[in-house]
Amino acid sequence: MTEPSGGSTDKPRRPVAVPAVALVAITAIGITALLGGLNEAPEAPDPLGQGAVLDQGLYSTTFVESRVKVEPAQGRWDEDKRFVELVFDVTNQADHTFSVGVPPEKMEQAFTATSFAGSLVRVTPAFDKEAGPFAFGVAKGGETRQLHPGVSTQVVVRYRLKENEQPPEQITLDVAAFAFEPGFNDNIPRWQMVAKEVGDTFMPEITARVTLPVKKGDSA
Repeated sequence: MTEPSGGSTDKPRRPVAVPAVALVAITAIGITALLGGLNEAPEAPDPLGQGAVLDQGLYSTTFVESRVKVEPAQGRWDEDKRFVELVFDVTNQADHTFSVGVPPEKMEQAFTATSFAGSLVRVTPAFDKEAGPFAFGVAKGGETRQLHPGVSTQVVVRYRLKENEQPPEQITLDVAAFAFEPGFNDNIPRWQMVAKEVGDTFMPEITARVTLPVKKGDSA
């Protein structure tokens, strides 16, 4: 509403009462806009479980199981070794060989990886550094560190348990994916982990969160 013609402009304005609910709504909208808009909030990764199959672009992966594996002592002075193992069936969907790799020590170090295990960007609960991880593929001739194109390979990622250490009830994996696209610093297409720039580094985008119960067996 405008002032009548010739009216004083010094008349104090009447304060407008805004309901508390409206203030909350306005604040929420402002925060949402600050975080990138109503339609740009990050989506939670797909929750998956044992037996799930995930297309990671570079790999097609089946999450077979998590289990406790006991390796008996090899001699009189040796001792049994116990491991928590994560078991996958992995098919390399590219046209050349990639490595099995190992999960990264820190998530922010993962974005340069093209190995399969490098895409397991977070393992929860975390294990001590002394526990591993160790990773290998199972092939006809024994263990392998390579994933050949079009070949399904069983991959085992393992962590060694300390004496009397109890294995976790379950393990949750945050898993990244790969895309064939131009590199970060050039226009040459290549397989690379899907990541977003955060500050002065790149953080992997989590494609799926997979929870596996740990099978303990009779020897755990």
